[in-house]
Amino acid sequence: MEAVPARARAYVACVAVAALLCLLPLPAVRTPWWEVALLAALSAGCEQAAARWRFAGTFYPVLLAGAFLLSPPAAALVALPGALLSPVEQRPRGLRRVWRAAQLMVSVWAAARVHGAVGGRDAVVASDFPYALVPAGVAVLVFCLVLSLLDGGILALAVGAPPTPFGQWGRIPVRRAWRGLFLRSLAPVAVHGLAGLMMAVLWRSPYGPVAALLVLLPMCVSWWVFAQYHRERAAHQATIRALVQAVDIKDEYTRGHSERVGQASMMIARELGMDDARIEVLRFAGILHDVGKLGVPTRLLRKDGPLTPQERRIIELHPEYGHEMVRGISFLGEARAAVLHHHERLDGSGYPYGLTGGQIPESARVVAVADAFDAMTSTRSYRRARPVCAALEELERCAGSQFDPRMVTALVRALSRYGWHPAVTADEPGVPRPRPAVTGRPGARR
Repeated sequence: MEAVPARARAYVACVAVAALLCLLPLPAVRTPWWEVALLAALSAGCEQAAARWRFAGTFYPVLLAGAFLLSPPAAALVALPGALLSPVEQRPRGLRRVWRAAQLMVSVWAAARVHGAVGGRDAVVASDFPYALVPAGVAVLVFCLVLSLLDGGILALAVGAPPTPFGQWGRIPVRRAWRGLFLRSLAPVAVHGLAGLMMAVLWRSPYGPVAALLVLLPMCVSWWVFAQYHRERAAHQATIRALVQAVDIKDEYTRGHSERVGQASMMIARELGMDDARIEVLRFAGILHDVGKLGVPTRLLRKDGPLTPQERRIIELHPEYGHEMVRGISFLGEARAAVLHHHERLDGSGYPYGLTGGQIPESARVVAVADAFDAMTSTRSYRRARPVCAALEELERCAGSQFDPRMVTALVRALSRYGWHPAVTADEPGVPRPRPAVTGRPGARR
């Protein structure tokens, strides 16, 4: 709980109170409780299946079917058991369960209220197609909108919390909290809404609930396929972590460097207003940018002092080695170009190909700034670390010749807003200080 800001906990409490208010009319509502119990059990079962298949997300068809079939309070109750009983890996687990339950209950209640107000329940009973699609579509839009508004609220109020290994509290700027949430969720929720409508119509038909349950079979199959995709992606990420750990073990002075470059790359990308998918790719690019050093002799990486021209040429092969290692990982996308070109310079004096200006991929220009910044603020075998302010001054001095000025400005803005909290910097007490050495341009040995 200590990792979650007090304002975020208060927000969760307010939404939970709103969810309880949605249930208040239940004693006065005439509703078939066996339907509520069956739908709630189905919803909980689907949540358990999602956890078993390691598929991130909620199975909405059952919840939306409840919104199309039941009164608003009863429909809200359907979401409660599944959300409270679903496994939660990230801490604080209790708070996350309460938040998920409250969020879903309020959203389903709103969808059911709108669906009934526009005559959707009568259209479901009468199997009135295509008219039944209209109120169902309106209800899905309301459901998606409420989910997005609540999600954006918790992200906005969590700004300022320190990042933790247990979740994403505090990592989203306020101005980006709601950006894209509604549009990203609309398509999958619409598909789930259509399945929920089919369930509701069959439920009220002479065939009854058994026929309605058959609608879930193709949805479960497609869900399982997506789960396999996510498992494959998780396996790729595990491979990435193993490669980075191998680099860290090989060069003890750069331990943690890859993760920090990934963090800085992500900060730059967010400041530039990139979408979340691209931000994630650039984080991978930062993490993997030095993986080619596995092909460089360890004695060169750990050498205490300047490199000879021949030794420098050997080290300068690491971007090409790295590109060869990662080019078969398809989901990395433009991260592969960043691995290959992150040592190019705007003036054409970089390596491996001497690209200039706009010829250098944007992802590589982001990683180049992040890499140089962390190289200068980290202790290496050949020189001591610089303070953050000195590193930023050096980046600004080299902007336009070595680094893209946009990326430098974005990093400066991001650091002024959120600060920099890596594991090892010049400002951290207890860091070993090797003797100073002449290093040339910023991060020349990185």
